[in-house]
Amino acid sequence: MAQGKVRYAVVGGGEISQSAFMPGIAASDHSEMMALVTGDSRKAEVLGERYNLKVYGYDEYETLLNSGEIDAVYVATPNFRHRQDAVPALEAGIHVLLEKPMATSIEDCEAIIAAADRSGAKLMIAYRLHHEPGTLEMIQHLREGTIGAPRTFSSQLTQHINPKNHRALHGYWGGPVPDLGTYPINAVRHLFGAEPVEVSAMSESTSDRGYTCDDSVAVGLRFPEGRLAQFFVSYAASGHNHLSVVGERGALFAKPSYMFGPTVSIDYDLSVDGETTSHSPGPVEQFGGQIDYFSHCILNDLAPEADGTEGLRDVRILEAIERALESGQSQSIEPLTYRERLQPDQVRRLTPVEPPEVVSVETISGG
Repeated sequence: MAQGKVRYAVVGGGEISQSAFMPGIAASDHSEMMALVTGDSRKAEVLGERYNLKVYGYDEYETLLNSGEIDAVYVATPNFRHRQDAVPALEAGIHVLLEKPMATSIEDCEAIIAAADRSGAKLMIAYRLHHEPGTLEMIQHLREGTIGAPRTFSSQLTQHINPKNHRALHGYWGGPVPDLGTYPINAVRHLFGAEPVEVSAMSESTSDRGYTCDDSVAVGLRFPEGRLAQFFVSYAASGHNHLSVVGERGALFAKPSYMFGPTVSIDYDLSVDGETTSHSPGPVEQFGGQIDYFSHCILNDLAPEADGTEGLRDVRILEAIERALESGQSQSIEPLTYRERLQPDQVRRLTPVEPPEVVSVETISGG
């Protein structure tokens, strides 16, 4: 490992930054937090003092990027802001760890990728589960054919969202499919080792909640070689998350499959030829792990696995789901060759960090 630490600024002081990234970075020996960008004066005061950070308003963002005080930013603003917050940083030569979904359109994803290509700054999409041991173990089992050729995938990811939360007030791209659906979409792509070629979708809304998006959506995905997947996401149901894959010789079932926290272990059961074994890798610091991996890439001039293309591949599926919901018709997706980039050495087994009290946030995010 190269000497030194990567100096980060956090862009956006929402729940995911406060409860996960800001405490989690302490678990990485090669990373430190220097600054916060927020438009909320209370968050600026409390978080600045809690972590001894220099605080900037959004109108001072360019000043921060050119200050020489940071090497990287963690962008966790609402989805529709990702392009406007990521591109200036990349153009300034600042590395970017960008929350998922990467953006709200293929066009925005391509603009972010182009900015990284022009400057040479590193871009990584924050797929924290790409560094979580249980997730990587499940993907490896599928690659090795432990349950035989996979035939079907199923998943549910649900939670209650306060109607005043920004995710409930920005239409489809703030809603449950981009926010929650990115998890099963990304999971099935890597478990199947393939990219989907067709999507279908249907939705329902709870009339008394006041959301500007459909709060419950069921999605179907068709993959090559006759593989089928389905998932359900909702902002109007009790918290629940699982995934399962059924293959020709057996099945895999994980619950919880997507969550994080100091006591959360991504556990799974593996059934092969009628015999079932349970696997529990134990809790790890998921956010600290992905930060540590990104810092390792920066310090050693390595290309991050979850690059802009990885984020773009999920967003193109999200766009197709939006078209399917609007039209009521299934939508074809351009066939792409799967990239087998996820590797076991990406796993980080860092000790979980206890989350602190959250400041001025109305609801808990899934991502």
